[in-house]
Amino acid sequence: MENFMFALNATMPVFLIIVLGKFLIKRGIITEKWTKVTDKFAFRVALPITLFLDIADMHMDPRSNLKLVIFCMLVTTIMFFLTWLLSYIFLKDKTMVGSFTQGSVRGSAAILGIPFAMNVYGRVGMVPLMILAVVPLFNAYSVIILAISSNFRNKKKDIKEVSDRDDLEDNKLSVLDKEEDEKAIKLSFGKVLKSIVKNPLIIGIALGFPFCIFKIKIPFIIHQSLCRVGDTATALMLISIGAGFEIKDLTAKFKHSFISTSIKLVILPLIFMPIAVSMGFRNDSLLAILIMLASPAAISAYVMSKSMNNDYVLMSNTIVMTTLFSAVTFTFWVFGLKCMNLI
Repeated sequence: MENFMFALNATMPVFLIIVLGKFLIKRGIITEKWTKVTDKFAFRVALPITLFLDIADMHMDPRSNLKLVIFCMLVTTIMFFLTWLLSYIFLKDKTMVGSFTQGSVRGSAAILGIPFAMNVYGRVGMVPLMILAVVPLFNAYSVIILAISSNFRNKKKDIKEVSDRDDLEDNKLSVLDKEEDEKAIKLSFGKVLKSIVKNPLIIGIALGFPFCIFKIKIPFIIHQSLCRVGDTATALMLISIGAGFEIKDLTAKFKHSFISTSIKLVILPLIFMPIAVSMGFRNDSLLAILIMLASPAAISAYVMSKSMNNDYVLMSNTIVMTTLFSAVTFTFWVFGLKCMNLI
């Protein structure tokens, strides 16, 4: 019972604040405009400050930290491309492949992961290191997968449009389409590299490392001021998620969304968590790995799916479903790990 209460205490506050966000917007206390402003503030200011402070204050153990980073990068790579391969083989509608893969693998490591870690340990622990390892890969792999998946959608349209044209026109169109696709992929890679370098979370983490490595102490007044600003991130993000949450979005493409959700919240953690345990990961390192594997689908994945001409309806449904069901699944995972004295 004590372990179950520990799990509930770690996860339920997160989802109660999400429910509060829905209540507040329904009552007109907050608006959609408010959520956009707070999202921007949390992502560009409060959350980077939180990550900066946790890295700056962290005791660096090069051997164990490097082990965590390498493990997270390898697992992310395996998850992405294995899920992509299997979805390509088994999905009849190939235009779903990109969004299905993203929804099954790409987790909300920062926006929901940090609140989970804070509730368990009162600090984010090893989560910033995990974010540093996987967020660039999430972005890069998503671009590759979505760019190729958008090809299927473009080809589907082209078949309908050019079916009555002669062979010469078909060949010309094929060459033009290929050139356009190559330009789009190059543009996407350029964008993703730029987004990684300019990502406020990556900047916050990177700025914290010199303070950690060289043991530079931040003056107390500045440290406390930054802490107060950073503390606002969690509540603002969760209220905003709740405000934008729509149950009705679950109805469209339910079957594929449910399968993607099951892979994200149950199957992948079931495969990789035992491996992490067998490799000796414990406590906040193991929790960081759990957050990487079992957190809900990333909200940013919807933006990428839509902007790269993929199945954004499927992506949106998966985000809603994973967020809703993770209230149960994440509690279960924390409870199980606590029962085994692993966290």
